[in-house]
Amino acid sequence: MQTAVGAVDARHAQTGAMTYNDKVVRQFALMTVVWGIVGMLVGVIIAAQLIWPALNFDVPWLTYSRLRPLHTNAVIFAFGGSALIGTSFYVVQRTCHTRIFSDGLASFVFWGWQLVIVLAAVSLPLGWTTSKEYAELEWPIDLLIAVVWVAYAIVFLGTLVKRRVSHIYVANWFYASFIITVAVLHIVNSAAIPVTLTKSYSVYAGTIDAMVQWWYGHNAVGFFLTTGFLGMMYYFVPKQAGRPVYSYRLSIIHFWALVSVYMWAGPHHLHYTSLPDWAQSLGVVFSLILLAPSWGGMINGIMTLSGAWHKLRTDPILKFLIVSLSFYGMSTFEGPMMSIKTVNALSHYTDWTIGHVHSGALGWVAMVSIGSLYVVIPRLYGRKEMWSIRLIDWHFWTTTIGIVLYVAAMWIAGVMQGLMWRATNPDGTLTYSFIEALSATYPYYVVRLIGGTMVFGGMLLMLYNVYKTVAERTSIADAPIPQPA
Repeated sequence: MQTAVGAVDARHAQTGAMTYNDKVVRQFALMTVVWGIVGMLVGVIIAAQLIWPALNFDVPWLTYSRLRPLHTNAVIFAFGGSALIGTSFYVVQRTCHTRIFSDGLASFVFWGWQLVIVLAAVSLPLGWTTSKEYAELEWPIDLLIAVVWVAYAIVFLGTLVKRRVSHIYVANWFYASFIITVAVLHIVNSAAIPVTLTKSYSVYAGTIDAMVQWWYGHNAVGFFLTTGFLGMMYYFVPKQAGRPVYSYRLSIIHFWALVSVYMWAGPHHLHYTSLPDWAQSLGVVFSLILLAPSWGGMINGIMTLSGAWHKLRTDPILKFLIVSLSFYGMSTFEGPMMSIKTVNALSHYTDWTIGHVHSGALGWVAMVSIGSLYVVIPRLYGRKEMWSIRLIDWHFWTTTIGIVLYVAAMWIAGVMQGLMWRATNPDGTLTYSFIEALSATYPYYVVRLIGGTMVFGGMLLMLYNVYKTVAERTSIADAPIPQPA
């Protein structure tokens, strides 16, 4: 097999044809799978700790409070970030018909991003944290992130500039906006005064700090976890369906409406706080407006299957992509609804919010990433498809059932918690203590653990399938760039 691979690669080299840089895409694709398993394993561990707190074994760096930010950073930035960067390098080269802007800089982005992830995996369990949600890493790592991200922007935008086609495909608009906006969000929110190598304090104070944090925090969801993955969706759904996107005009409207409105929805995280009421209400208004472009994008993606619905019966990759869009639509309905103050009075601080986050993070982000990787990986290794289609199907059902169990358990638990916390006796005293509400939640924590374990098990199936696909590869040569007629 290795001889055959070498012969194919040699023929590519002898032709002297221009090729894409697929090496960096292969690196990011494989590390996406690895970090997905690591992040979800930590998630399963902390879910178990909520049921059996003694599982931290009285070891400080294994406590829930330290592993939980490790879990969010691993899943969002290690798994999600690697998926985004890898697929964006794959998509931008093929839609621009040109090799990536700088091979050296692209390699720096890969190794720099992996270094950031490793530093996060070391520093967070040690308790080195800014305590800002989704921005816990301390200032030296923040500086490294900024440098790597600027290099990423140069590579991606530079590739767009040197494109050999006049048109910029819509997926690249989404990827570009995600790259630019995340750079601004990270730099502004991470501004801090260093005290030691492992400790710094935000340059903002009080309510302003909270507002800047949730301007960043919600847009980490809006641009990192939504806009970037919509770029992925707009390339891989039409590609796998074998049909053009349902409405190109709608995709452009979707893009401009989304990037114009998303930036202003952050205040809905600060209802019933010291943030001025007008700012809270403004966050509600923009959150409700967001429903329109979000559902426009979901409908555009799903309707791309018009005339090809029969493919869902036999193509599990397409199932991943389409079900991810269903979760995207569900999450983007739930988010605006939860931003309404009267609903938020019930949902805030409850596990309903956890269910909402994981509906988006697992149902939308993870499933569209997994589907896209199943499209990309065999192509990167000279194969027509993954080693086992049946394993992909098993992965789909394990993941889907696991997510439904997880999310439904947290929805029910959250509504129950909200109702118990606000219940009062005729004399005005609380009907239930906090401990009683916590005790009533325990059965749902068990269901959540079962669901999370199923999702993690699906990732192990994917790891095995990827391993077999790579082991039986026919080539690792970079794909040739189509030459103009």
